[in-house]
Amino acid sequence: MRAKQAAERDRARRGMLAGDERYFPARDKGAARKFARDWVDSRRLPSQYFLPFSLLILLATWVPWPMSVRVQVLNAVIVFGWPVMMIGVVFTSGYVAWKVKKEVAAKLPNESLKGVGFYAAMRALQIRKLRFPPPQLLPGGKPVPPKK
Repeated sequence: MRAKQAAERDRARRGMLAGDERYFPARDKGAARKFARDWVDSRRLPSQYFLPFSLLILLATWVPWPMSVRVQVLNAVIVFGWPVMMIGVVFTSGYVAWKVKKEVAAKLPNESLKGVGFYAAMRALQIRKLRFPPPQLLPGGKPVPPKK
């Protein structure tokens, strides 16, 4: 029984990684969600750099700088870095949510728009290599080459 369950989990994992919608969780199923994933994955958006930029800012504040440099670094981070990053994330997320909802309404009129904008905005915040389901398109709209 354990071997059967392990084989089923492995089959489901491989199906999810291959992009087979039958194995996706409920939140990722549907034509509208697929369109949102493809729309986000085919673009480079400022919000996808949020996590790496946050890490960079944290590392800059933890480096044992000399006191005069440390004050300048902290001031630059607090006055410039965080606010610019947060404003960029808010505006990008709002734009992505609005644009995806508008495009889904135009291209898939029978699909529900409930949660599609938020879904797209949250996907745009993720680091591209860590997105799940994995991107099926490269930036620019080119299909992802198959892995060997």
